[in-house]
Amino acid sequence: MALTVKDMKDRKIGICVSGGLDSKTIATRLREAGAQVLCFTADLGQPDEKDIHDVVKKMAPCGVDTIVVDIRKPMAEACFRTIMAEATYDGGYWNSTGIGRAVTVVEIVKAMKEHGIDTLVHGATGRGNDQMRFERYTNQFAPEMEVYAPWRDAELLKEFPGRTQMCEYLAKHGIVAFPGGKKRYSTDCNIAGLSHEAEDLESMQTAMTIVETTMGSWPMTAPDAIETVTIDFEKGRPVALNGKKLEPFDLLIEANTIGGRNGIGLSHALENRIIGTKSRGVYEAPGMELLGKALRYIYQAILDRRATGIFEEMSRFIANQIYDGRYYDLATQAAFAAVDTFAAYATGTVQVGLYKGNILFQSLTGVKGSLYFEENASMEDAQKGLNPVSSQGFAEIQSVEARSMAKAGQIHTF
Repeated sequence: MALTVKDMKDRKIGICVSGGLDSKTIATRLREAGAQVLCFTADLGQPDEKDIHDVVKKMAPCGVDTIVVDIRKPMAEACFRTIMAEATYDGGYWNSTGIGRAVTVVEIVKAMKEHGIDTLVHGATGRGNDQMRFERYTNQFAPEMEVYAPWRDAELLKEFPGRTQMCEYLAKHGIVAFPGGKKRYSTDCNIAGLSHEAEDLESMQTAMTIVETTMGSWPMTAPDAIETVTIDFEKGRPVALNGKKLEPFDLLIEANTIGGRNGIGLSHALENRIIGTKSRGVYEAPGMELLGKALRYIYQAILDRRATGIFEEMSRFIANQIYDGRYYDLATQAAFAAVDTFAAYATGTVQVGLYKGNILFQSLTGVKGSLYFEENASMEDAQKGLNPVSSQGFAEIQSVEARSMAKAGQIHTF
């Protein structure tokens, strides 16, 4: 049975907060309901947050303490695993929010357990994906912990139908807040990227270019010259950028900076949500796209046709699992293990040119596991590699099947 605001009395609750109007309203209202409130926020390397500890200051007027959980390292690791699997979701975008939730909830739940929290509270809407992600991960890593979703509580929805009512409520408690003007869209972000949705973006008559980019620029305003970038990979993991070895988080920051200024990684999708509806989004993920596309060139060299087919199946499966809040499921981990088998040969150096949103292949070197050999592919020299004459027998074998189909009347034009 779903918890309501009346059930919060005397509970020791942990609220996942961002410091915004919703967070302040929920924290204040649940304190008023008699709950012992402690707030938690995650440091995911958010590019739109100059100092994550500002969230602590924003929440203080509500009479609550806020704990900042540093999860930059596990977040970067999750990004690298996703890149290794080339796990992009609907429309080919990097699901930065799905990746972020997989790491955030687990690490925050750990912190909540340390502080004796018995109920996790999240501010996700009852129409979106995050409610399912927050609750599934909490159920998996703290099955004894209950979950309260304020924006699925009919009583609270009636009490706070909009931003104006939230501001009026906070004002009665001496907390200054403003509803602000009509926002054109909302944004969720972390080191992997940004997702923009809602408000004006809900209309299919609105161009995606209303979004003001945070991590870079639109291709039309990017530099007019190609920027060459070199990326070193070891077993599917990027380890160096332009010859400089970096830890995963720092490498992602650098990739975001380089890709962002060249208009890389901007995409649009009408994604299929977990609950069955469709949602429109505009996404930024310059670093993920740069690293993922570069790694793809290595996979093209090391995977044969059948291995490519299996890899693509695993990639699609993992992307769906991340989106659905199933990152830690046994099936997902098995799929990642399959990807590791392929990635074991994905070592080498990729050089690409970035130009106004495009990633242009320049060179591939040091890939010992490559199945590409010039002597076999060459149209010129018949003295080395595959003897073209030997293909005659293969062609004749193929012809038997083709002629059989013709004789059987199975072949028709359309």
